[in-house]
Amino acid sequence: MKVAEVMTAPPVCVAPHVTLAEAARRMAEHGVGSVLVVDGGTLRGIVTDRDLAVRGLGGGLSSRARVDEVMSSQVVSVEPADDLQRAYLMFRRTGVRRLAVLDGGRVVGVLTVDDLFLDVFRRLADLLGPVAFSVLHEPPGPPVETGA
Repeated sequence: MKVAEVMTAPPVCVAPHVTLAEAARRMAEHGVGSVLVVDGGTLRGIVTDRDLAVRGLGGGLSSRARVDEVMSSQVVSVEPADDLQRAYLMFRRTGVRRLAVLDGGRVVGVLTVDDLFLDVFRRLADLLGPVAFSVLHEPPGPPVETGA
């Protein structure tokens, strides 16, 4: 399976000059925990809900401060055509919870640990479906003997 099949697209992006308040509003509006910081089509960083809380407001910044003051500029990325195994490896090696998905340097999506959890749960459901069906249609316990 490829990254493109599991990633969230399009990603939620903001410009570096956007305020912390606006970034938080965009996260809430889209139900995401991060936004990619893009300037002129180039990925500049990532801001997470934790960055807003800890580096931003917890660090004494105003909600009017710019996202480029709290963003992480070292963004780990994968490509949409990469196999999911590569993404698993990147998560394990780097300890991040979100990967930017870049296609030829252009931001096309985000892959999160949660996306991988959902994929694993879907696969388990696919495996357990037939088992659950057979269990529900057969009586529990040993087979009942019928008299001859």
